[in-house]
Amino acid sequence: MPLKLLAAADLHLGRRPGHLPDPLLDGVSVRELSPAGAWQRLVKLALDEGVSAVLLAGDVVDGDDDFFEAYRELRDGVVRLTRAGIRVLAVAGNHDTKVLPYLADQVEAFELLGREGRWESTTLSFGGAAATIYGWSFPRPWVREDPLSGHAFPRGPGANLGLLHCDRNQPGSRYAPVSSSALAGAGLDGWLLGHIHRPDPLSLPHPQGYLGSLTGLDPGEWGHRGAWLLMVDGGGIAGLERRALGPLRWAREEVGLHELDEPEEARSRLLDRMHELAREVGEADDAPLAVGIRVTFTGRTRFGREVEALLSPELLSELVVEEGRVGCFVESVRVETLPEVDLEELARRGDPAGLLARRVLLLLEGDPGDPARRELLTRGRKRLARVGDGHPWGELERGAPDEDETEEWLRRAGLKALDLLLAQAENR
Repeated sequence: MPLKLLAAADLHLGRRPGHLPDPLLDGVSVRELSPAGAWQRLVKLALDEGVSAVLLAGDVVDGDDDFFEAYRELRDGVVRLTRAGIRVLAVAGNHDTKVLPYLADQVEAFELLGREGRWESTTLSFGGAAATIYGWSFPRPWVREDPLSGHAFPRGPGANLGLLHCDRNQPGSRYAPVSSSALAGAGLDGWLLGHIHRPDPLSLPHPQGYLGSLTGLDPGEWGHRGAWLLMVDGGGIAGLERRALGPLRWAREEVGLHELDEPEEARSRLLDRMHELAREVGEADDAPLAVGIRVTFTGRTRFGREVEALLSPELLSELVVEEGRVGCFVESVRVETLPEVDLEELARRGDPAGLLARRVLLLLEGDPGDPARRELLTRGRKRLARVGDGHPWGELERGAPDEDETEEWLRRAGLKALDLLLAQAENR
């Protein structure tokens, strides 16, 4: 029998999902959909799988203000795990530098590795297999030093794994910057990282990367979220499985509006897709309790503006579709339809609509290396960066948008402006 480990990161206990429609909460509680619900799912999975230890790679708690709620949730889970002989090991991230050590002092058997930014290790064993876990915890919210710098990792028994909350390949970061090359050269068999919420595609024989958030904390964290099950035998890491645990899953869905006879048909197409998605999700063993979708309407139609008014977020805020135990709701709506005109023909015109059509075509069909397209994206990114730096957005420290974000913004703005220009021309 292998030694089993269940690894997760970025639980953010204490945070609650917002903007949930009231009808959804008739059948499920906010707590069940929150990180607390995901933590309970993780505990159940650990018990069902008979793991030897649960490893938590930082930001277990959302912040100091969440001490009492996180204490209750974490303690209850740790008690259930330790009573079954399962150890719980964690490192502190930038969010829980104060609260996690306090919790470790109060919750018996909760093992915090690497206090005060000093590397620490412990060994796990089961049957003939063993694993040595090295951990380092944030001593304060901002750490600009590389935690790997100047540290050597002596080989311990069995598979040697690092548990670390850090900012990978971001020199100058204030969140424990490390490089992929330094991680690979540290002499360990794998690294289980926290901080970035998008999971990496970890693989054998030497998994190295971000575990991802335990559950989607906002609509931007779409797709499957959860934990990783590692199997260790006498020869090292023998198995690796990703397990979806998020009780609330975020998704992105496209609904085509081509050949639309009237704007109202868009509602039927949206409802059909919601029912279909809820059924698809509910058939899986790892089904969440709810799915929030970011809907993008696409296709060629003359009813783009009418659909946008008919299916505004305000009007959809009470819509919940249920299939089995899965509730599906609309988080937001984008209308990115194309007008029922030939864009290439329109682009030959010399009026403002023609100029705009040429730029839209550059974004939709242009060669990525086209100098005109590159110039458009560069100018757009600079303009968006200036908006982001202004009041009140500058305080968010978001930085300039990347190329994909810039392209998305420009495409959406261009299509909407083109639709308005053509509608104005028709009404003259």
